Amino acid sequence: QTQFLSLSLQATMSRPVQARRLEGIDKNIWVEFVKLAATYSTVNLGQGFPDFPPPDFLKEAFVRALSGEDHLMHQYTRAFGHPPLVKILAQFYGKLLGQDLDPMTNVMVTVGAYQALFCCFQAFVDEGDEVIIIEPFFDCYEPMVKMAGGTPVFVPLRPEAPKDGKLMSSADWQLDPAELASKFSKRTKAIVLNSPNNPLGKVFSRGELELIADLCVKHDTLCISDEVYEWLVYDGKEHVRIASLQGMWDRTMMIGSAGKTFSATGWKVGWIVGPNRLLQHLRTVHQNSVYHCATAAQEAVARGFQRELELYGKADSYFVQLPGLLQQKRDWLVQSLDAVGMKPIIPEGTYFLVADISEFKSDVPDVPNSDEPYDSRFAKWMVKNKGLAAIPLSSFYCEAHKNTYSRFVRFCFAKEETTLKAASDILQKWKREKSSP
Repeated sequence: QTQFLSLSLQATMSRPVQARRLEGIDKNIWVEFVKLAATYSTVNLGQGFPDFPPPDFLKEAFVRALSGEDHLMHQYTRAFGHPPLVKILAQFYGKLLGQDLDPMTNVMVTVGAYQALFCCFQAFVDEGDEVIIIEPFFDCYEPMVKMAGGTPVFVPLRPEAPKDGKLMSSADWQLDPAELASKFSKRTKAIVLNSPNNPLGKVFSRGELELIADLCVKHDTLCISDEVYEWLVYDGKEHVRIASLQGMWDRTMMIGSAGKTFSATGWKVGWIVGPNRLLQHLRTVHQNSVYHCATAAQEAVARGFQRELELYGKADSYFVQLPGLLQQKRDWLVQSLDAVGMKPIIPEGTYFLVADISEFKSDVPDVPNSDEPYDSRFAKWMVKNKGLAAIPLSSFYCEAHKNTYSRFVRFCFAKEETTLKAASDILQKWKREKSSP
């Protein structure tokens, strides 16, 4: 029997069980830091979700969908998007883009923007294809490209400190036009654009987007445009949709998210808007993976968009009110961080703020010959010893560049005032401890 078990064990362990596409992408920053935050943090400014509720009108729409007389709200709806939702999204984005959109062919609903991204990479990226990713980038882009068999090609936003001694802005992080152009080749299948950008909060200007658009047209390259923070733009900045630029509609997948738009990240309702010549391939991936998204959540989001279309640009619009509320929270956190010497980079959009931790470096000594970037060790030390959770900026860079940008951490300011105040109290106490003899 012992011999039989030994042979059986050898038989089951004789070759790797995982697919090659999973090699090297098994680690995930969120799994590690969410666990740390749950274990140690008293204040979590790490993960990007609001700790305040969605607007009442949206919650009421969900309750009506669940408790109303229409029992079909509990059953399957159209696989590529609940008809009321795709119709209002086509209307809404048609208005923004200045063209007629067909709800059945120009819009597809997904399980959050995350699945929208997955569909794009699976539908368009083949073995040997290259995909340009602008750094810092939302961390799933790289593994999703690799899982599809593609090769990520990275180009960084390079910071230039303001000369007048002011705090740095996310606008001070810019692409080098020649460097960007050098990344395009005959192997380039797509570029991933994320504006407003997570983690920096950078809102790409029209000029920057025109530079990207010209290169896409010249090299016949697709654009996967992650615009989930499209309404979270501050200081009168304009969010420009790259699909609206010349030559870009036919090659752009525009991705949105009800989670970010309506502060309901747990609902997992996302969408892709684009030309049918591209979306037909996304539908193939969708129908052979998740197939279908939650009906009642889609119904509620459709009602939310109906309201927002009627109130578009008016003071009562949630899309007007939310950025006003978040800008106040951003400014409060900027002041709190600056007061203790953790220099913030003022974001133009999103609900994230990156801060320079250089002045706090003495608290967390260097470990000689460590492979782990400094900001990662700092963030782990901070959550364990101070109870404050943040995410290291190096997590948003490829392996080769992680140590170049390892003196920053990312905070989320889409939080209740009490949460932000508690974070400020931790920082002030920490600062006092540093300055006391």
